Amino acid sequence: MIFQQIKADGDRNFGYIVADEETKECAIIDPSYVPEEFIKIAEDQNLKIIYAIGTHSHGDHISEIGEFRKIGAKIILHSSAQFNADIKVNDGDILKLGKIELKIIHTPGHTQDSICILAENKLMTGDTLFVGKIGGTNTNESAKIEFDSLFNKLMKLDDSIEVYPGHDYGVAPTSTIGHERKTNPFILRTNFKDFKWLKDNWAQYKIEHGIK
Repeated sequence: MIFQQIKADGDRNFGYIVADEETKECAIIDPSYVPEEFIKIAEDQNLKIIYAIGTHSHGDHISEIGEFRKIGAKIILHSSAQFNADIKVNDGDILKLGKIELKIIHTPGHTQDSICILAENKLMTGDTLFVGKIGGTNTNESAKIEFDSLFNKLMKLDDSIEVYPGHDYGVAPTSTIGHERKTNPFILRTNFKDFKWLKDNWAQYKIEHGIK
């Protein structure tokens, strides 16, 4: 498998290139505002982009994703997304790039249409899970939904799964499920009351613990 983490535009955004080494079929994940950069990187490696996937429908991840239609790629979003997509996916769906399988994991919370994408041992988490942090929520109900997505979906994965977030917000650009399980202050709070307290007091917590 060809796998690349790309620094995109926006607020320290990350996008991703995933491709099958034999067929050269390629997917772009979260191209942010710079689809042309991803297209150029793919062309330089003779990769054929067949999918452009958004982990959720916030503009800093997908505002220019429609540009990939011009080169024949299909736009992929979760079925609850309001944005125009060629293929709407749901939890457990599989997209194929040659022999590579991209498994869709629906992880609502940050947005209703948030998904994570598992390719072999690499999990692209969008704005659901960051290195040492998690995605923001606006209501108590969305925080509960996010809590469920984190603990009943992502934390059920093997510790060895590598985490590739949608933003460079942590002390490192990548992590693992095992490392987040042991160190992420939100994941260490395994009951919702404590989890929500940290969300509500995150700004002060960061200051007290030297977190940027």
